[in-house]
Amino acid sequence: MSGMALGMPAVPPPRLAARRRTRQVRVGGVPVGGDAPVSVQSMTTTLTADVDATLRQIAELTAAGCQIVRVAVPSQDDADALPDIARRSQIPVIADIHFQPKYVFAAIDAGCAAVRVNPGNIKKFDDKVGEIARAAMDAGVPIRIGVNAGSLDRRLLDKHGKATAEALVESALWECSLFEEHGFGDIKISVKHHDPVVMVQAYRLLAGRCDYPLHLGVTEAGPRFQGTIKSATAFGALLSEGIGDTIRVSLSAPPVEEVKVGLQILESLNLRERGLEIVSCPSCGRAQVNVYKMAEEVSAALEGMDVPLRVAVMGCVVNGPGEAREADLGVASGNGKGQIFVQGEIVRTVPESQIPETLIDEALRLAARMGHAVPEA
Repeated sequence: MSGMALGMPAVPPPRLAARRRTRQVRVGGVPVGGDAPVSVQSMTTTLTADVDATLRQIAELTAAGCQIVRVAVPSQDDADALPDIARRSQIPVIADIHFQPKYVFAAIDAGCAAVRVNPGNIKKFDDKVGEIARAAMDAGVPIRIGVNAGSLDRRLLDKHGKATAEALVESALWECSLFEEHGFGDIKISVKHHDPVVMVQAYRLLAGRCDYPLHLGVTEAGPRFQGTIKSATAFGALLSEGIGDTIRVSLSAPPVEEVKVGLQILESLNLRERGLEIVSCPSCGRAQVNVYKMAEEVSAALEGMDVPLRVAVMGCVVNGPGEAREADLGVASGNGKGQIFVQGEIVRTVPESQIPETLIDEALRLAARMGHAVPEA
């Protein structure tokens, strides 16, 4: 064999822009901002008061690659569950607080790694800022100021007419200033909107007016397909400009799906080391095999593989050999058979019916050679 290196190249992969320079906060053991990698978050869908169900979902999210998890705290029962959840979660827990400032103090006392507050939803929030700042400072707990288009302060809606990018940013920076008056700057900010264009405008504006780390999100993005497109479009625009320090993809789907999409967005922008990547050609008149079926079979069998491996599943002889040769592992198909490439060289030719199982076997063999975990059968 040629001895071509497996997985990621030795030199750092290219990026579209340098990261925006920000101050750094620590959410538990996860640094956010500064020179830290962009992190992926999600939010539980369970009733927080149901500790066991919430911890099970956090475990699923952790296994999927989630680095920070947020839990809703709308009631006293939920607040009472926080100490247990924060202590037993494998990843840092953020308490999501609306309407009741008292739950902010409960979350800090419970050992949560951070607290998210929505200024537009806490009517008596402003006169509690001093107390919250002191409690958070004493505990070393950062605050996320999370502004949403759907819950913008009435004063700003009246001033701007609707939830414009300028209104979202004005709300966030106003609340930051209230904390700053008390010497508290351990803050990260989000300014979410359901419209990706308004959301991108808001974050660009915000990035030019402060050095706080920014949490990216398109709120109420919609069902899986639509939400994925909206989030990928908005996050891609901002991250390609170096804006964004932590992300949450909001989908009307199980939260593990949010994590998968978020990780894939970061990988596609070279902001995270690539894991398993399936390169497969689209359907076209040149394809001589069922590429859809082959790619799905290979992808399903290798899901969960902890290895930076590029696998090319190609259906014709035009681009197939070149793509298969460039990948760690690949197949160029045609005339009812497939040439199997490993590290740039043809190792065997197999009938079309054996292509998926051969690629899977070779992928597992390469993963074992690299010392990585392979998915359980």
